[in-house]
Amino acid sequence: MTIDPTVEREAIAVVDRYYAALNANDEDGVRDAFHFPHIRIGKAGDVKTLPEPADFQFESFLSQMKQDGWHHSAWDRTEVVFTTPSKAHIAVNFTRYRADDSVIGQYFSLYIITEHKGRWAIQCGSGDGG
Repeated sequence: MTIDPTVEREAIAVVDRYYAALNANDEDGVRDAFHFPHIRIGKAGDVKTLPEPADFQFESFLSQMKQDGWHHSAWDRTEVVFTTPSKAHIAVNFTRYRADDSVIGQYFSLYIITEHKGRWAIQCGSGDGG
């Protein structure tokens, strides 16, 4: 399967934007990296659908992340594994860190990045990182 390099760049830029906003505790930036409805498939197979931006409870999300002392996350590896002209699947291995840079854990996510009305954003995420 051929990966479209333009779509690949767009998909990676979206995930970059998401991680930058997340690490900055930027609620608006995180929401901006998502399309709504937004779908999240958790590690136990639970599926959450967030119909509108207001349905993403950022404070609850941060509280859950900080239970282990989370301070920031960083990519270890990314790979765009599938593209169409308006969609990409991107596999991401990442590490969560505490403020002292000690490792909390390493995780995997698959993001489905889509283009709607000229804007690329994460439509769906699935992974073992919560």
